Amino acid sequence: IVWVGERDQAAKADVIIVLGAAAYDANPSPVFEERIRHGIDLYKRGLAERMLFTGGFGQRAGKRARYSESQVAQRYALRHEVPKQAILIETESRTTWQNLQEAAELMQANNLHRAIIVSDPLHMARALRLARTAGIDALGSSTPTSRFRSFQTRWRFLLQEVYFFHRDLFVEPKYASHASAIAALSLKPAATHRGLP
Repeated sequence: IVWVGERDQAAKADVIIVLGAAAYDANPSPVFEERIRHGIDLYKRGLAERMLFTGGFGQRAGKRARYSESQVAQRYALRHEVPKQAILIETESRTTWQNLQEAAELMQANNLHRAIIVSDPLHMARALRLARTAGIDALGSSTPTSRFRSFQTRWRFLLQEVYFFHRDLFVEPKYASHASAIAALSLKPAATHRGLP
């Protein structure tokens, strides 16, 4: 988990998928902001022509948030000079697996084949495995700085990711029918070859 998170695979792709995280009304949490900023940096480096923000509506004080995580990210990207036509969003997902299911469907609908996944270093191993389960030709590029900075916080987050990583090995079979359907839609070109949990 640690090794995968420290390895940057960023290379030319069709789309940059930024996985959702907590947002506070119209503002991203510090962790989410790091993901958005890193995704924008990859976009401005010319590694992909599209950005895809994931994440649905959270709950705050028992009420549905005004903005979905992906809408918060879109607003942030627009303020940082990413053109609206370059941005895709989905507003339904609440988990990493749902983020990537929704991303896979948007990729298929927009004829996008290869994606750079952006998340936190300790989250990346699981995100990449779930992306590939969803049929996405995925590369990983973790945030270079993480807001999980204290040893205690990083250790707790690592333990959480170890649990979910191994849990998914057993839960994953229920994903199979959807993943097979996505794969059948051929996200990859025939000639050559996307919060918690």
